[in-house]
Amino acid sequence: MKRRDFITLLGGTAAAWPLAVRAQQPAVPVVGWLSSRSPEVEPLLAAAFRKGLAEIGYVEGRNVAIESHWAYGQTDRLPGLAADLLRRQVSVMVTLASGRPGIEAVRAASPTIPIVFTTGGDPVRTGIVESLSRPTGNITGVTSLQVEVGPKLIELLHELVPQATHIALLANPAAGDPFPPPDMLAAAQSLGLTLHPLRASNEGAIDEAFAALPKLGAGGLVVEIAPLFTTLADQLATLALRHRVPTVYQIREFAARGGLASYGGDLREGTRVAGLYVGRILKGEKPAALPVQQVTKIELVINLKTAKALGLTIPITLLGRADEVIE
Repeated sequence: MKRRDFITLLGGTAAAWPLAVRAQQPAVPVVGWLSSRSPEVEPLLAAAFRKGLAEIGYVEGRNVAIESHWAYGQTDRLPGLAADLLRRQVSVMVTLASGRPGIEAVRAASPTIPIVFTTGGDPVRTGIVESLSRPTGNITGVTSLQVEVGPKLIELLHELVPQATHIALLANPAAGDPFPPPDMLAAAQSLGLTLHPLRASNEGAIDEAFAALPKLGAGGLVVEIAPLFTTLADQLATLALRHRVPTVYQIREFAARGGLASYGGDLREGTRVAGLYVGRILKGEKPAALPVQQVTKIELVINLKTAKALGLTIPITLLGRADEVIE
């Protein structure tokens, strides 16, 4: 063999070698991320999820991949998004703030894929799991108890605007759910407040709801937790300032974007725990053996800049209780 031919052969073998080595390496597991929200409101949650994965030994880009799909507040898109993720051969699905619609979308696409959920409600009451301690089947997750703190939002708004006797509740209730929620109605009545329920299932309806507030004489607004509202947190904060109505919501991002205040479960902690659970499942544990975790930390965030724009003086006692004050 001529020296030139030998060098050519050696070069070709060397070029092909990395491909052969890569082909022999085990496939990196893929996690499917299905969210009812949008990526714009989730950077902190995505970071918390990756932190949970890293705590158990999985680092994106090294030994795990994440495929993400967002519904942008439109829950009717969840089935198609879930089916597309499963076609990508994901090993575990995490449904973020998608509730029962997200989980049903995944189960319809595959009844056996392991599912880790995050939700703001009671997963037993909503039929997601049979028991918190023994979820059974192919599903487990985390609840941040957002629904349970709903009445506290009424109390918070009353502290912020004690002179208001009429307040409104903006919600996007699921079909069949009582509206307004009995516990929130009871909280308003116990404080001598008249509660005006307003429904909104799209951006136009949100605009109409804000426009209706002066006619109702509403001196404040409570926004109930919903994927649509979380996705449109910027719009909600802008409308609240434009209409000069004190507004409270349940997620920190709302106050960070200019809303007056937020009060609700620490979603970042819940998403971190979801990352831990996904990692444990990738290591071989069964979802049914992982009890549903409850995030007990509740965050109160107050935006003083917005309060000043609305001409409000925040009570010192309320500022002292706040976990974060945005100035």
